[in-house]
Amino acid sequence: MDQAAHGAAALKASNFEEAIRLYTSAIASNPNAVDYYTKRSTAHQRSSPPDYKAALSDAEIAVVLAFKRAKRELIKDSQLRRAIALFFLERYADAEYVFSVVKKLDDKEKTLTIWNKKVADKMAVLGEDDERRKVSVKEIPDVEVPSAGALKNTANMNQGSSSTSSTSTSAPKPAVPTPANKIKHDWYQNSENVYFTLLAKGVPKDKAIIEIDKHSLSISFPVEETSTYDYSLDPFFAPVVPEKSTSTITASKIEVTLKKATPDVKWHSLEGTKDAGAGSGSGSEEKPEVPNFILNSKVQDTPSYPTSSKSGPKDWDKVANELTAKKPKKDGDGEDDDLDAGDGGDETTRFFRQLYQGADPDQRRAMMKSFSESGGTVLSTDWSNVGSKKIVPEPPEGMEAKPY
Repeated sequence: MDQAAHGAAALKASNFEEAIRLYTSAIASNPNAVDYYTKRSTAHQRSSPPDYKAALSDAEIAVVLAFKRAKRELIKDSQLRRAIALFFLERYADAEYVFSVVKKLDDKEKTLTIWNKKVADKMAVLGEDDERRKVSVKEIPDVEVPSAGALKNTANMNQGSSSTSSTSTSAPKPAVPTPANKIKHDWYQNSENVYFTLLAKGVPKDKAIIEIDKHSLSISFPVEETSTYDYSLDPFFAPVVPEKSTSTITASKIEVTLKKATPDVKWHSLEGTKDAGAGSGSGSEEKPEVPNFILNSKVQDTPSYPTSSKSGPKDWDKVANELTAKKPKKDGDGEDDDLDAGDGGDETTRFFRQLYQGADPDQRRAMMKSFSESGGTVLSTDWSNVGSKKIVPEPPEGMEAKPY
């Protein structure tokens, strides 16, 4: 259905008011669609200001319809949405009970751990006689599903109100601009992108300037007749790809999607240090693809670890120094004999030497760090993966890692 599809798109774009309107029309056409109520409940909860009572009402109708359909996945999704609405209404014992119902339906639901902790934290500070500690709900709520006629009347009223509004005014009423001192920003990330949001209403699209460079972002737009709001990030925590980064201006915010130049590198903040941004000017040196705090981190000193070699424990720092001091030989110059020399027949050493000798500097650092920190159980050549975290031992199945 077109209305439901447009509603899903509006919900994904965080246009919650539009999503509510579209799902209301979709429900009028198909009043038994569980998913429409669940999605409209989500939109009610996330709208500004949120309407938690409407979110709970939609979720409870969805639960009743889902039980009639006898579909486990629909029941689980609607109960989860119901529990979240109860939590925001501060009915913590009720929320805890419904979350337990969700767990019975799907004990692998990935959000349960977070929600159960939130509920437990709230319950811990409540008095023993607090009404919020008492369970007052049942697994299947006692609610009536609205009739198709009532739903159509509601949808028609919404559409009529919308039509009246559009005909009585020549243009939609512009949003009141957010004062400069009230403008805030937020951000989050995944492995590929960083998503930056500037929460400012009424930004004029034709007068706003958004510039995205490899190491910086600048945003400028007028907020009053004689005043301009400026925001900048320089340098970024890590470089981005400007030509693959985008920006969008809506009635309530500016959204910027920054494409990471190096995927899977976790940003610990939006902004890095000036040293990290050096090299992007007139000099020929490029900014490192991995943040400086990682590149400059020292591999933990680890003199030796147990080995199967007959010659005893290996000092890997010494092995590395010996390798870097050697010049690689050409094909046919007896390279294999040189790699085997003096290692006491240790296959691990020969493999490490071969791999290390053909690696670039970052790969060598990754090998040294992963092998030393894991006690010889992990060997990685991917510095972007191991550079920013502690490598834990991964012993073979049936064995247990112990400190030495």
